[in-house]
Amino acid sequence: MSGTSLDGVDGALVEFDGTGLRVAGFASAPFPASLKAELLALNTSGADELHRAALAANGLAEIYADVVQQLLQAGRLETSDVRAIGAHGQTVRHRPGLFDGTGYTLQLNSPALLAERTGIAVVADFRSRDVAAGGQGAPLVPAFHQAVFGQAGSDVCVLNIGGIANLSVLGAQGEVLGFDCGPGNALMDHWCERHTGRPYDAGGAWAAQGQVLPGLLQRLLDEPYLHQPPPKSTGRDLFHPVWLQERLQGFGDAAPADVQATLTELTARACAASVVSYGKESKLLAVCGGGARNGQLMARIGAALPGVAVQPTDALGLPSQQVEAAAFAWLARQAVHALPGNLPQVTGAAGLRVLGAIYPA
Repeated sequence: MSGTSLDGVDGALVEFDGTGLRVAGFASAPFPASLKAELLALNTSGADELHRAALAANGLAEIYADVVQQLLQAGRLETSDVRAIGAHGQTVRHRPGLFDGTGYTLQLNSPALLAERTGIAVVADFRSRDVAAGGQGAPLVPAFHQAVFGQAGSDVCVLNIGGIANLSVLGAQGEVLGFDCGPGNALMDHWCERHTGRPYDAGGAWAAQGQVLPGLLQRLLDEPYLHQPPPKSTGRDLFHPVWLQERLQGFGDAAPADVQATLTELTARACAASVVSYGKESKLLAVCGGGARNGQLMARIGAALPGVAVQPTDALGLPSQQVEAAAFAWLARQAVHALPGNLPQVTGAAGLRVLGAIYPA
């Protein structure tokens, strides 16, 4: 899995026994600076972008292959021991339902190259079938969250904070709702790198030094997307540096740390508002993704949700950094067994669909 935070690749080796799953290994690899810059640039139109996108996809597949090799070596496994690789690809455009009534979602990937490099079958292109069926193509993880974190008789909310934040509401009777809340780490990471040279605000320490700017926060919270009802999904197509720069007009003299504190509060408020509006009676918000390691962000979410326990998914048996990679292993398994991977009530698709294209070993 490589998500909208653009911080690298996570890989999970997942064993399924018919009744549950076990993460038997986990590995990560950072993006080279040049590849990260190119993937970020490809989020917007540019010169020779088809050529550049194809080469970036090859580079991404090579890193995926390296992570697979790490997992095989650590687990002392042969390629024949692995049924399939679920490779999500890198989302560079996400515009479901727009332009022609169908729209599109685009994940850069080279699954054929990954199959050649690893000798293992690859399942890729998970989102486009849901979009073709009239859905958002995202989020896809709520079905996995239900399988792993759902608790009969109790409402549970699961919040994934990557570049974008998405919420899964797992109802006590098995019902599931999910949608993208709004920005996760993307804007905070951009601002931190621009002003400190660091790719992210470790632990939220820099944000903790600043003061929230109420006027700017309100301007950010006025974004119409944040007030739309689900099903809905978003990405860097909306929450990007230009979006932020436009809303910073009139705040040119603000201290950078204060802007960072405000961006952290934006993410916290957007996530908390989603839980308040749609989280039923859940007293637990389990958090995964990189945002779970941002202590200041976690504290701000908790402050906005009195009476709700806000904690990493580690407490539910799956470490927060492993959840999304494990989710795409689960989705790959669904595809291999010709089982649906989407939830129409989450994405808005016309019905259940088998997701993904299979590239045989």
